[in-house]
Amino acid sequence: MKASVRIASAVLLGLAAGAVVAAPASRVAWTPETLNLVKDGDPEKGKQLAASCQACHGDDAANAATANPYLNAQLPTYLYRQLRDYKDGSRQHPVMSSIAAALSDRDMADIAQWYSRQAPVEPKVDRDLAAPSLVESGDSKRLIPPCGICHGGGGRGEPVDTPRLAGQKAAYLVQTLGSYRSGERHNDIYRRMRAMSERLSEDEIRALSDYYSTMK
Repeated sequence: MKASVRIASAVLLGLAAGAVVAAPASRVAWTPETLNLVKDGDPEKGKQLAASCQACHGDDAANAATANPYLNAQLPTYLYRQLRDYKDGSRQHPVMSSIAAALSDRDMADIAQWYSRQAPVEPKVDRDLAAPSLVESGDSKRLIPPCGICHGGGGRGEPVDTPRLAGQKAAYLVQTLGSYRSGERHNDIYRRMRAMSERLSEDEIRALSDYYSTMK
């Protein structure tokens, strides 16, 4: 077994064991029915529903300067789960929680399908950065698996709902890892992102965020 796989297996087993008595991070269960609901989402209806979302999540110059995440080309399952988590309180945000509360599950699937089919936002940073060692190798001494195991070698995400990181804003990624590390955000399955972020230094968080923000 490869070292990276051994690291990931050990970490996930440990996290799963520790999560047995904890409240569920998310109430979304990926049953065949739920997967089909997302798969059958109507992108045209999603476009109409997402019209107001673009003020915060669009790819225009005004939004580029904010920490609001880009949603273009994101996995539909990931977007759907985040909206569901906002609605039931598994994830909290003063704006998104109220928006999600007004959406039906079908609405969420429609929005997720529309955003997933949009072209990725071109990175705004004009430079290529070498991949931090954590992306490809992780750190066995700290039980940190390579980021690429879950988020893919190109940072494009992996089924079912591990998010795309390529081209995402560095400011948002820094904010997100910080929220996981503090426990403010806690809808990560098996507490895996909270455990990883707690072991990262500020410099490592910045390096990882800068790297993924420049990927296409």
